[in-house]
Amino acid sequence: MPIMKLLAITVTIALPLLAVDRPVESFRTKAGELKITPIRHASLMLEADGTIIHVDPWHEGNYDALPAADVILITDIHGDHMDPAAIAKVKKSGTVIIAPAAVAMTVTDATVLKNGESKRAGKFTIQAVPMYNLTRGPAPGKLYHDKGRGNGYIVTYGGERIYIAGDTEGTPEMRGLKNIDVAFIPMNLPYTMTPEEAADAVKAFHPKVVYPYHYRETDTKIFAEALKDSGIDVRLRNWYY
Repeated sequence: MPIMKLLAITVTIALPLLAVDRPVESFRTKAGELKITPIRHASLMLEADGTIIHVDPWHEGNYDALPAADVILITDIHGDHMDPAAIAKVKKSGTVIIAPAAVAMTVTDATVLKNGESKRAGKFTIQAVPMYNLTRGPAPGKLYHDKGRGNGYIVTYGGERIYIAGDTEGTPEMRGLKNIDVAFIPMNLPYTMTPEEAADAVKAFHPKVVYPYHYRETDTKIFAEALKDSGIDVRLRNWYY
């Protein structure tokens, strides 16, 4: 299991005229520095070795002054994850879009990655993992997210494994994850789970660092309190500035 040296550093990049500061989480890996930028809600950006990966670009995020994507990862068909206008904004010539088949029906130039499949992108390895609801849905017998429709992703760089959960409850697949260094976990009702449920799932696979994301008005301090004696580094950031 790789040993990760975490830099407890928050870097801000000032955007002139827009008065927006972007917190950048910086990590040391065996292949050099990896930067992760929270953008908004479920949207984030990874950067290392000159490769830019945008995850679930969304029009409510501010993408001004951010670099265009070499790779775009899309998790699901819902509008806060699959947003063609935002995809167009961060896309450039040669951008590779990776998405589940349900997304590729709309984003027709996407490369389909099914749960369990992997793809290389420069020095990154991207693995699609299940994300789905266990019980919650819009009506009896229906789920907000069916198993196999969407992708969570494990992004590996320099031996470090970054888990981007997508819209999911604490599934057996999540609870059975191994050797996760950094995790991004959703917690909002009715679509995903409560902060208590999220904390219980996180305890099962025990990442080194965890960030609540996709939380909207959820009190993430409840999540942090539930993990206070776990040995997991819980990092609360503002995804809605």
